[in-house]
Amino acid sequence: MRKETLTIILAGGVGSRLKPLTKERTKPAVPFGAKFRIIDFTLSNCLHSGLRRVLVLTQYKSLSLQNHLRDAWSIFNPELGEYITPVPPQMRTGNHWYWGTADAVYQNLYLLKRSGARWVLILSGDHIYRMDYAALLNIHREKAADLTVASMAVPLQEAKAFGVLSVDAERRIVAFEEKPQHPKPLPDNPDQALVSMGIYVFSLKKLILALETDASNPHSSHDFGKDIIPHLIDNQSVFAYLFGTSLGRVTPDRYWRDVGTIDSYYEANMDLLKPMPPLNLYQSNWPIRSHSTQNPPLRATSGGSGNEGVFINSLAAGGVIISGGKVVHSILFANVFIDDGANVENTILFEGTKVGTKARLRNCIVDKDVIIPPEETIGYDLEKDTNRFKISAKGIVVVPKNYQFA
Repeated sequence: MRKETLTIILAGGVGSRLKPLTKERTKPAVPFGAKFRIIDFTLSNCLHSGLRRVLVLTQYKSLSLQNHLRDAWSIFNPELGEYITPVPPQMRTGNHWYWGTADAVYQNLYLLKRSGARWVLILSGDHIYRMDYAALLNIHREKAADLTVASMAVPLQEAKAFGVLSVDAERRIVAFEEKPQHPKPLPDNPDQALVSMGIYVFSLKKLILALETDASNPHSSHDFGKDIIPHLIDNQSVFAYLFGTSLGRVTPDRYWRDVGTIDSYYEANMDLLKPMPPLNLYQSNWPIRSHSTQNPPLRATSGGSGNEGVFINSLAAGGVIISGGKVVHSILFANVFIDDGANVENTILFEGTKVGTKARLRNCIVDKDVIIPPEETIGYDLEKDTNRFKISAKGIVVVPKNYQFA
């Protein structure tokens, strides 16, 4: 079945709620967890699930993403019909960019029609999770479904941000509501609702018909959640797959996060530092693949004043040097330098960040190639920081890429 499946990853999102991290890059290309990009999780799931024909639909500020796909994911063999191919808007159906998730796929129907596939797996490139898609595909085939939607149970208040499903005893979807103000709870749990994960398996012929019908509707927003799925529920065989019920080869952490805001992105990174991380990055037969430059290992050494470099409950990529500074509960990307007497706590530092002597940082995210001056403080005086940086709803300070201090 996997050889007859075409995978499409939607990776063109603006990610406006993640700005300034998305000021110069699309959301799937945002760095995560000391050495990854967000899209690496979806692509690694494809790799380990045996899916070797992947189209990545790009649009917004895609250069960083395209470079990453080239450097990290040029691993399949075209001679065997394998590929990971970025597909920017081709304007084959009109003089406009992708208008919505469904329109993005519709504009590339010619690729679907000539693919020879029987099934199409549609994924988002901006979620953090591990999943064996083979298990989802098997459920789709067993049910002889036209569409299968991957789903999970979440607290009722959180369900307002998702598409909410109602299912019968056979897990046939009988109702779907996109981002409702009053989500319908599960029959056996009034505190939770069943929501869509933005992961869909379509039978190819049904998908083509649904997209062509939607494209001819002038009142449609051309979105899978708002338009395609509600229409199919009334007319076709549509089922829900409950995430984690058929694990395949993945260890059962059942972790899935939409990192669409600064706070959700920060918290997902910090989840990796918990004593028992809810996301397992250490399963040997399900590693998360990414591009890694050839850097020396982390070094913590004494600084000029005799302070010892301290590294406590943190993650760091290669090339990091802690020269008499202190790092606690933080995530450091490649080639970060922490100078003598500096203190970094509860912070994410992107590649190439330099933290000067006796500088203090806490509860912040610093984008690439920022030089923090000696004795600078960030995250200690939010009133001062508000005049310089974006601050999230929960008080996380974000320093943009290449920021120049006065």
